Amino acid sequence: MEGSNTVAGEMRQWVEDHWDPSGDLVSWRTQLAQSGWGTPSWPKKWFGRELPVSTERISREVLYEAQAVGMASGVSMYLVAPTLLEWGTDTQLQQFLLPILTGQHKWCQLFSEPGAGSDLASLSTRAERDGDEWVISGQKVWNSGAQKADYGILLARTDFSGSKHQGISCFLIPMKQAAIEVRPLHQMNGHSSFNEVFFNEARVPHGNLIASQGEGWRVALTTLAHERSAVATPRPKFPSSTTPLVLAAKSEADEYFATYSWYPQRAGRPRLVEPQARLFGKTQIPQVRQMVAEIEALQRTSSWTTQRASAARSAGRVPGPEGSVAKLNMSVTAQRSSAAHSTILGATGMLSGNSVSPHELLAEVLVSTPAQSIAGGTDEIQKNILAERVLGLPKEPSPPNKE
Repeated sequence: MEGSNTVAGEMRQWVEDHWDPSGDLVSWRTQLAQSGWGTPSWPKKWFGRELPVSTERISREVLYEAQAVGMASGVSMYLVAPTLLEWGTDTQLQQFLLPILTGQHKWCQLFSEPGAGSDLASLSTRAERDGDEWVISGQKVWNSGAQKADYGILLARTDFSGSKHQGISCFLIPMKQAAIEVRPLHQMNGHSSFNEVFFNEARVPHGNLIASQGEGWRVALTTLAHERSAVATPRPKFPSSTTPLVLAAKSEADEYFATYSWYPQRAGRPRLVEPQARLFGKTQIPQVRQMVAEIEALQRTSSWTTQRASAARSAGRVPGPEGSVAKLNMSVTAQRSSAAHSTILGATGMLSGNSVSPHELLAEVLVSTPAQSIAGGTDEIQKNILAERVLGLPKEPSPPNKE
């Protein structure tokens, strides 16, 4: 506790000496990054202070108390930065980390493919060496933010001769080039949060290869571990100040999180189940009461799992099975909540539009919850991860080779 108070005190003094709400966002974040207080658990060489992970929370609290803002958020910070810190070269870290922290560079994740699905290692997008560049051809799908991204973290096959896992490499590809086409995907809930991305001999410098050729699968496991632990990452908390700098940070966050505005519906809106049961006068129906009780139990156990994951991060441990457990629990909760809403609403749940506005939100829930069991790794994949890597059960048999 004493150490935490010392860290908080030192940071408060630094913020008091440097925070200028009349400045611009990039300049402020650059100062904050170079001080190490924006990401205090990171290495000192790379914009940190090598303090315990728990000091990240202290940093956010001190900034909020001072009516100041922190680093940028989103895929860039949650997925790309941790991957670079573990695998990037000094040159790559020098080039990419600071623009990620300041929000100058937006990133997207380019892993999934139409023909690979949850079997990510079966990807077929290819990368061929051409002097000091790699030429990328293929297609990716389910890419959020690709239409606005400056860079993408990309998996591509560089070797088709050996093991499918060993032939994959990971690249940091510039997205603003004519050889890359981004097309939005229209979802059945009316949103267009994702894209499909086509590469027609797109170019990426050899210096943007992460780790070495053939190491892409190991790099991807790092990214995916952070992806599953970041599934429930909330929107940053901003002070009530209306200074231009704070408003700029809020606007940036609003733009990023607008893509995920329907995610509460994807999660099933479990907190609305009991109030809806009361509104429709169905709290005395045994089936409905059992559904309400089950959903409450699922939410409580999920909360405890989240707390364990948070405690593990605070202790400096790498993301563990809690991420897959939480992801699977979110899917089950969404499914149970959707079923409960359907039971309570009946045929009304099929209606949407302004004429049924009180229930339109729940109509969106019913067509959004299937995505919860697919996005970020399907339920089946999460079960395999837990069975094989955590419980030590035998691997699922591979399908026989076709002659």
